[in-house]
Amino acid sequence: MLTPTAIEVVRSITSSEGTPEDAGLRIFTADGAQTLQLAVAAAPAEQDQVLTAEGSRIFLDQQAAAFLDDKILDTGRDPDGQDTFVVAPQDQDTSDT
Repeated sequence: MLTPTAIEVVRSITSSEGTPEDAGLRIFTADGAQTLQLAVAAAPAEQDQVLTAEGSRIFLDQQAAAFLDDKILDTGRDPDGQDTFVVAPQDQDTSDT
């Protein structure tokens, strides 16, 4: 599940100048690592799950998809003003109400 702010950030990242039209944000793990990695990709890898929402595209490898299946992907700002991604359980509301 993606929050509206996460959708906006993904769309912004993947629509930068010089990025292929069908590019997406790829979320993956490397060598069974316990951390998620992010990269802009021109297309999904063969086994990736593809999520689309309001013009944003996210490509998830199998391990990332399994980990994020019951999570919410949101964004926030770090102390330097940089956008960061935040993962929270789906039963936790991360939106401002």
